Amino acid sequence: MANKPRLLIVDDEAVVRDSLREWFAEDGYPVFAVASARAALEKLAQEAIDVLLVDIRMPGMDGLELQRKVRVIAPRAAVVIMTAYGSVDTAVAALKEGAYDYIVKPFDPEELERVIEKAAEHAVLKCENERLKEHLELAVDSGAEEIIGESEAIQQVCELIATVAPTEATVLITGESGTGKELVARAVHRLSPRRSMPLVSVNCAGLPEGLIESELFGHEKGAFTGAQYRRKGKFELADGGTIFFDEIGDISAKTQIDLLRALEEKVVTRVGGNSPIPVDFRIVVATNRELKKDIAEGRFRLDLYYRLAVFVIHLPPLRHRRADIMPLADHFLAIATREMGRVARSFSPAARRVLVDYDWPGNVRELKNAVERAVVLQRGSQIEATDLPMNTSLFTEVATVADLSLAEVEKCHIQRVLSKMDGNITHAAQALHIDRVTLYNKIRKYGLRRNAD
Repeated sequence: MANKPRLLIVDDEAVVRDSLREWFAEDGYPVFAVASARAALEKLAQEAIDVLLVDIRMPGMDGLELQRKVRVIAPRAAVVIMTAYGSVDTAVAALKEGAYDYIVKPFDPEELERVIEKAAEHAVLKCENERLKEHLELAVDSGAEEIIGESEAIQQVCELIATVAPTEATVLITGESGTGKELVARAVHRLSPRRSMPLVSVNCAGLPEGLIESELFGHEKGAFTGAQYRRKGKFELADGGTIFFDEIGDISAKTQIDLLRALEEKVVTRVGGNSPIPVDFRIVVATNRELKKDIAEGRFRLDLYYRLAVFVIHLPPLRHRRADIMPLADHFLAIATREMGRVARSFSPAARRVLVDYDWPGNVRELKNAVERAVVLQRGSQIEATDLPMNTSLFTEVATVADLSLAEVEKCHIQRVLSKMDGNITHAAQALHIDRVTLYNKIRKYGLRRNAD
């Protein structure tokens, strides 16, 4: 860069702090160094800083808290987190708080300088990020919570939602975990005449057996030990709106009887109370279980099933609607880059092949998590196949050598060797039969990671 960015190093370890200051000073960077987050805030009030190198673990105010304050007092400054705890979870937390990037100790000076240069250049892309953010926020404000997909199966689901939503029919949504059943339930409510009233969700699998009755029907003061005040249950809270039971197949036999009575009578009685309370609700339920099999084995009531399965919407697994994978991945990428302040706008051809060919046992939820993790790990302008959390062996299975360009084959091979050598440049260069300088150049060219995650 023609003009070196002004750096501020924040680390309570004197050795690390002084070493970094010397490295960058020798390369002509204007650099300051402080030992605490509070000292960093004081320096920011005195100096115009372009990039902060911040240790995530410091006594008193830690790096994440400092990052939050930097966003307020110096929003144009980029923050690079330094951590000896190289977990993806730590990196995600830092990036979601607005950090530009992270780097794991001990680090290579050349790699660190590359990160600093990219962080300084990040300001050029900030306007694009802001435009994307505004676009997404407008979509949320307008209530445009879309069901993403291009497959015939998902289009049929949308048609079923449009058909049943204006009615009062009870809806049963079936499908594997992670297929988006709750999203369908919200769409049914949002398109119904009850849209202005509450949508109350009940996670049946997460309700302790001893508290289910109180959670659903409420309780009176003194009804049991600890009941110090009257409390409305989920049915009362949903009065006039919709109540959504997720994982309905997990409720106990007694709760099935109570639920059937509430459905038939539209009346509830609080625990410890005697007065029936009329409630007006629509019910939508979802399950990943085969309820007919549970009925045959005596685990689910047949009469309750018929009350719930008035209108059934089935969500196929993602592996059966592969046409939806890339639209979903692009959607999640746009959201993740906006939330984390990253610059990736697309997937490379090799990454797209990996995404489409993978079977996604965790369905849409797994895809969303994979894209978020890839955004954390990506170093170039695109998400690469090596950024995805699936095993490298999977990559070689789904994208054969005949499908890849020479550069893609080279990149994947170098990444595998780096991972095998735990990021050791000398050992990796020897294994690849190239010198260290050439390997460094390849790492920069392809935006590779030195350490496996």
